Amino acid sequence: MKLETVSLKVLSAMGQTKAACAEEKQTSLVYDEEYEPGDRIMLSVSKAGGYYVLQLEDTLAPALVYVTRPEVEYRIPHGDDRIVFSPKSFSGRRHLIRARIARPEEVAARRNLAFNPYDRHGDTGIYPHARANVETRGEAVFAAYNAIDGIYENGSHGEWPYQSWGINRDPNAEWTLSFGRPVGIDELRLTLRADFPHDSWWESAVVAFSDGSEETLELKKESHPQAFDIKARTVEWLTLRHLKKADDPSPFPALTQFEAWGTEAAEQ
Repeated sequence: MKLETVSLKVLSAMGQTKAACAEEKQTSLVYDEEYEPGDRIMLSVSKAGGYYVLQLEDTLAPALVYVTRPEVEYRIPHGDDRIVFSPKSFSGRRHLIRARIARPEEVAARRNLAFNPYDRHGDTGIYPHARANVETRGEAVFAAYNAIDGIYENGSHGEWPYQSWGINRDPNAEWTLSFGRPVGIDELRLTLRADFPHDSWWESAVVAFSDGSEETLELKKESHPQAFDIKARTVEWLTLRHLKKADDPSPFPALTQFEAWGTEAAEQ
């Protein structure tokens, strides 16, 4: 029987291996150098299409994710990209990086299937993955992936821990969450950015699902997560669209967190 191995590498901008480790089922890598621009972490797994628990930075929470390729990379943030992370993140001369195969009971549990603090722009092969047709000024602090990073602070804007998905005042803004495989969901929770009076809010939004169905959500001017029980369905992606802004002087509604609660689809 072939062993299921998990390996981690820190690679330079030129692709040189700076550190590496590989073990059966789980592994951890202690990297005793400062990160340099262009550095990235490579995760290699025995097979594509599997569930793993990753902690690619020791100041970020572990996350149960679905990996669609045998090799995936995570680019270490530098420059403007660092603004969405704690000043302690990715800094200093010692870093603990961990990865393991998820246990069956973890995979089977009801959970927030949207959570992924390691999401970035583009198809990284690590799901869930968020993208949008607009992000305010193209800045990382207003990127689509901020809405699934698990950080709910919404009383301000512009830098960590107040990152959000910003729509650049676009009335046609849409935000899409891809799961990378079929999942069963029955509840949605939205946390709107609430830096009032700087911020406005949405009075309603439509969620369109990959199965062709839709749900309309009635939203409130509220700083806490707003929960919506929806008809249980199996989907591979959903899109938040038709965002109706409140009749309010501020032109700046934004989304701090989006949660999709449910379980893996029965066929998975």
